[in-house]
Amino acid sequence: MTDPHHDEPPEHRRYARYLQALDCVAEADEVNLLAAVLRDDDTSMAESAVNHHLERRAAEQLTSSRFPAWAQMMTTVIGDRAFLTRRLREWTLLRSIALDEPWTDEELLTASDWFQRTAASAQLVTSPDALRLLAEHGRTHRVRNAASRRTQRPPHAPTQ
Repeated sequence: MTDPHHDEPPEHRRYARYLQALDCVAEADEVNLLAAVLRDDDTSMAESAVNHHLERRAAEQLTSSRFPAWAQMMTTVIGDRAFLTRRLREWTLLRSIALDEPWTDEELLTASDWFQRTAASAQLVTSPDALRLLAEHGRTHRVRNAASRRTQRPPHAPTQ
């Protein structure tokens, strides 16, 4: 029987192994595994695997009290990697808005297109101020429309 992954480039096989390991890593081992992945010679592939993990974990625990400690750990591990740093900062901003914690107009308006699309459409973001700001000044037509639709919806009535 032949190996179906035989013709794949080695970095593709490593990426798949990294994703698999990161998907089931124990909290106690997370720092070491992330650091090991980021030491891979293929920087783009390694950062992509870590970003996949960051996205999944941030979404899972966005409103959890564990998020700040996890985000601090991630900050330490990712160091000065620009994309990962920005994405973690944007997840933290999304959390601030979702939990009605302080944030600024500038943070929202200078965030990436990904962030603005996510904030405009995420059910976690219910801040009328954030949605109004995105409806009026969002970077793309798609963001402005999504935020505008959400500002026009009446609050959900309680279900019985």
